[in-house]
Amino acid sequence: MNHLAHLFLSQRDTNLMVGNFIADHIKANKIEPYSEEIRNGIMMHRAIDHFTDTHPLVKKSKSRLFPKYRHYAAVLVDMFYDHILAKNWETYSPISLESFSKSAYFVLKSRTSEMPHRSVMILDYMSKQDWLTSYGRIEGMTKALTGIAHRAKFNSKMEEAAIDLERDFKLYEAEFTPFFKELFEFAMDWVAPAK
Repeated sequence: MNHLAHLFLSQRDTNLMVGNFIADHIKANKIEPYSEEIRNGIMMHRAIDHFTDTHPLVKKSKSRLFPKYRHYAAVLVDMFYDHILAKNWETYSPISLESFSKSAYFVLKSRTSEMPHRSVMILDYMSKQDWLTSYGRIEGMTKALTGIAHRAKFNSKMEEAAIDLERDFKLYEAEFTPFFKELFEFAMDWVAPAK
């Protein structure tokens, strides 16, 4: 899962949100300096990633992309699933995606002193370009995927992936919907003790 799903699954627990957001920029053996609450968010992020990577429906989505995108298929599925979550946002949240995004940016910006430099840089780009809301539009996905393609070490062809997303949207959505229901239930085991 990508930024939108990780933040949503934190369920307004600000410490989990921070931990979920910075997790990809913290090495496994470097979490000790962080508070227990933020460490829980980092560990939650990693548990979500493991649950996602090993789920048969996610593997089915990846297999559709693998012939063209090879190991980048996993990145694309994460992005595609955030797009589907954003497009169907009202199914999952009583507040609008725009309101959620503004709130998430506000929370994260208020905690930048607790973040690695790379996370702060990404947050700056994310909030200025409103990535979370733009994930719900195919134009936003095209821009995001093109940006990732430019940063990739090899010719990933990810700038072309929005075409695949549009063409096979119903297939990805049919895999995402039951998967995300299971993921949400799994994630709530992390959220409940923090309430």
